[in-house]
Amino acid sequence: MATASAAFKSREDHRKQLELEEARKAGLAPAEVDEDGKEINPHIPQYMSSAPWYLNAERPSLKHQRKWKSDPNYTKSWYDRGAKIHQADKYRKGACENCGAMTHDLKSCMDRPRKRGAKWTNMHIAPDEKIETFELDYDGKRDRWNGYDASTYARVIERYEARDEARRKYLKEQQLKKLEEKNNKQDGEQEVSDEEDEDDDLKVDEAKVDESKQMDFAKVEKRVRTTGGGSTGTVRNLRIREDTAKYLLNLDVNSAYYDPKTRSMREDPLPDADPNEKFYEGDNQYRLSGQALEFKDLNIHAWEAFDKGQDIHMQAAPSQAELLYKNYKVIKEKLKSKTKETIMEKYGNAASEGELPMELLLGQSERQVEYDRAGRVIKGMEMALPKSKYEEDVYINNHTTVWGSWWKDHLWGYKCCRQTVRNSYCTGSAGIEAAEAAADLMKANIARKAANEEAPAVAEEKKLATWGTEVPDDLVLDEKLLAEALKKEDEKRREEKDERKRKYNVRYNDEVTAEEMEAYRMKKIHHDDPMKDFLH
Repeated sequence: MATASAAFKSREDHRKQLELEEARKAGLAPAEVDEDGKEINPHIPQYMSSAPWYLNAERPSLKHQRKWKSDPNYTKSWYDRGAKIHQADKYRKGACENCGAMTHDLKSCMDRPRKRGAKWTNMHIAPDEKIETFELDYDGKRDRWNGYDASTYARVIERYEARDEARRKYLKEQQLKKLEEKNNKQDGEQEVSDEEDEDDDLKVDEAKVDESKQMDFAKVEKRVRTTGGGSTGTVRNLRIREDTAKYLLNLDVNSAYYDPKTRSMREDPLPDADPNEKFYEGDNQYRLSGQALEFKDLNIHAWEAFDKGQDIHMQAAPSQAELLYKNYKVIKEKLKSKTKETIMEKYGNAASEGELPMELLLGQSERQVEYDRAGRVIKGMEMALPKSKYEEDVYINNHTTVWGSWWKDHLWGYKCCRQTVRNSYCTGSAGIEAAEAAADLMKANIARKAANEEAPAVAEEKKLATWGTEVPDDLVLDEKLLAEALKKEDEKRREEKDERKRKYNVRYNDEVTAEEMEAYRMKKIHHDDPMKDFLH
């Protein structure tokens, strides 16, 4: 019985739920909202019959399918590359043995391996790096551009601009070479026919098309009047797809109007921005620059000529209007140059390279002359002396002449006292006499000193003894006695080598002469001498 009543109750609840949904669809009952206060769409099932036990939900919902455990500590920031936090003055225990930083060890050091590390030299300690740890969320872990520096893309742009500039320069050089070869071939030959000119134009256009392909211009293939095959045409859209669209430059609804049908925006979308940084100033900029101005002047000339009675119409005969406009510009230029020459012949040309007459060069003055209506001079005929910006006839420090009135030995001075110091006090004729006397005395002293200097006597070359430490300065060796002493020293050494040649009765002389001492020194073997083995 209880089971039947429960089933009946569930069917009754289900019927009430359907009636409530029908009332909400008809607008007779308030709409149901979820936990966040948002209105629930009745066409989409927003509830579950049995929620998981771990949700602790009072009623069925889809909360378990949303990220309901949101961590506020998640971040999308990135490492501060190259940042330093502390600069130590000496080595610290536990730091890198190579550079001295505390934030890494010797194995992970990225500095150049030093001959002697900072641990032993205690010098040039590297600063500690900034160590950061981030807890990234789901999007942050999968963001491939996280931490990317957009300013580095400027290098890519510079590289492509350099490549385009080199290409343009190369094409220009090739065109100049072709023109030179064409001019040097045959000066007297017939000019190139119109067909050849058209071929050259087509070649130039093809070159432009090839260049546009490399510049990534979009290309759209389009079939023309065919059903499943036939001729095709090529439609080129010259707008670079990388450029920002016009309607995205300024998102303000009150800014410049964009016509989606013609894709035109005539006004400037960013009127307050820096002109040097803008690449688009509205479609009106094309009407005020380039060939648009020339076409505008052509139209104005055609209208004015038609108003003055000439049979000219820009739309009916554009070639005739353009030819008349060219003739008009040539005639206007000739008339302008003729007027200029007439004025120059009458008044002269101050910018010419010819020398101006002295009357014009030296005729400048501050004289003021007044004339009457008939051209007669009323006032100002008296000659006025020209004035200088420097003070004249001003004498200082008792001088009677000005500075620069005397010159001697590449020095300027005063003529009254012949002093070369600018702000010196004048000494008059007495100073001149004293200066001359001092100069004469100096010359006399120089001459006397030169006369007293005698040539040094030539020293006689004497062969002094080189043995011993206490040798008199005037000791001179006799060459003959030295030769005899050398012979005796050789015989003595031979006897010492072979004792059989030594006589029985040997007498030694204790008196040693200077020559014998020199011979002993010359024949003595020095054990430290590297050439001792080559001595005989």
